[in-house]
Amino acid sequence: MNNIEYIDEEEKEMIESLHELDWQPNPNYDENKKYEQYALNTINHLNKVEINLSYMDRTKIQNKAIEKGIPFQEFISIIVHKYNEGKLNIEL
Repeated sequence: MNNIEYIDEEEKEMIESLHELDWQPNPNYDENKKYEQYALNTINHLNKVEINLSYMDRTKIQNKAIEKGIPFQEFISIIVHKYNEGKLNIEL
């Protein structure tokens, strides 16, 4: 491999082995699939969060959710997601 900068020796060995087709089947395929599924479940699992809201705030948010035709919890989730993505600005 000519003039390629690698992050480290491990990366160099991996890339060279790919080019040399020096890869072997994984003997622990079933076990690795199990752990892969564990990881996916962890990533995709919705985390429950409890928050305290005043009666007025909860009522107003519920009314907005009703106007939009979506469940109250989903409406709050959308607000949080948009804030995290930088699509909703909030001055504190």
